Amino acid sequence: MDDVKQIVSDIKSGKIKPIYFLMGEEPYYIDKISDFIEDTVLSEEERGFNQMVLYGRDVTVEDIVGHAKRFPMMAEYQVVIVKEAQDLSRSIEKLVTYAKQPQTSTILVFNYKYKTIDKRKGLYKELKKTGVVFESKKLYDNQVPDWIRRVLAGQNYTITPKAALILVEFLGTDLSKITNELNKLKIILPEGTQITPEHIEKNIGISKDYNNFELRKALGERNAVKAHKIINYFSDNPKDNNIIVTVSLLFNFYSQLLRLHGLNDKSPRSVASALRINPYFVNEYLTAARNYPMKRVSQIVATLRDFDVKSKGVGANALPQRDLLKELIVRILN
Repeated sequence: MDDVKQIVSDIKSGKIKPIYFLMGEEPYYIDKISDFIEDTVLSEEERGFNQMVLYGRDVTVEDIVGHAKRFPMMAEYQVVIVKEAQDLSRSIEKLVTYAKQPQTSTILVFNYKYKTIDKRKGLYKELKKTGVVFESKKLYDNQVPDWIRRVLAGQNYTITPKAALILVEFLGTDLSKITNELNKLKIILPEGTQITPEHIEKNIGISKDYNNFELRKALGERNAVKAHKIINYFSDNPKDNNIIVTVSLLFNFYSQLLRLHGLNDKSPRSVASALRINPYFVNEYLTAARNYPMKRVSQIVATLRDFDVKSKGVGANALPQRDLLKELIVRILN
């Protein structure tokens, strides 16, 4: 995120490079930088003659270089944007000659999504000398809630830890999807609002009471009644509650409990640091550790490994999700 701010800041201040090679597994920031260049570098009058969008599947590297070597008309720059540039992965190294001596009046932008170029080869080395190479890395699940918090903070909103986790559970790590849902909330909620699970349930349709985090909490408290209510809800709404996601989250939870049992210092601060969890959830983990001795946690982790395989249709004799979930909850609680 800091790299993105720096690139945008440099462009705003006139420190413009002739090539921007935007690559990596997370498309969100690639689109953000590319759209910023497309929308701001040229005036509306200049774009008609001096801005071009190409698509990797429709052009060759030679075609792109040909366009890049043209001079702008009645403007300081021309902008050439190559979208879906990853479709040129087999021939992209041919760009190396142009990268050595790029046209300074051209801003050439590559949106090279879901892949990266080989950093050992000549193209990468030349791009680093004459242009900007930005790698947009995929965020891990545990990094996304903090990303949500920081994005909202910059827009004068806050969000509760539970609300952020609910969004990640249902939307995954796709930053574009998450941003779309946050934008919907911002239309409805005034600046300064703290976004809560209630806001998410009312406006996005994700249940605040029947989700994997409430299931985790119920199991940690050994609250069998609540746990069974949640899995019954999951069984009635299988499209929104994939058993593979449930098993994975529970596996991570009980694996962390094993680590918790092994800690010498079980103070809240130490637990939050060692397990890399938000301090808001520390008491939930400490409660679960009291309810499940280390030996029992080890047994549950083994059970979850078995159910991970079953949830993917291996050796489960085609049991429906409802029956698998019920069996899993019974084996965890008993």
